[in-house]
Amino acid sequence: MCNIFNKFDKNGDRKISVSELEVMLSTHGSKTKSGDVKRMMEQIDQNGDGYIDLKEFTDFHCTYVVAAVKDNELHDAFDLYNLDKDGLISPNELHIVLNKLGEKCSLNDCQRIVSNIDADCDRNFNFEEFKKMMAR
Repeated sequence: MCNIFNKFDKNGDRKISVSELEVMLSTHGSKTKSGDVKRMMEQIDQNGDGYIDLKEFTDFHCTYVVAAVKDNELHDAFDLYNLDKDGLISPNELHIVLNKLGEKCSLNDCQRIVSNIDADCDRNFNFEEFKKMMAR
């Protein structure tokens, strides 16, 4: 984590300024506007001193990177069931996959499962509905 922090901290003062954050983002191809960088800084700067220290940087990194990893894992799990890759899991897809995994679920059981998850009443569940179900 220190190596990443040090790449942002160009002047080596053990804190990242708005300008250092802006330079690093643009170096990596981000077209983030100055106002957006300032808002990012305000979110990350927990003690309000106008800089990001190593602890604040680590806290931010852990919070957002861990969430992104979990989201990727959920996408992988979702994709396992989304056989036709249309972004929706139907009762039939759920039935096929659960049976392949050795679960004895009837198609009617799978229809009931989907209806309990299906918030938008389209008789399928999308990734957001899947994510909410997994968070329960």
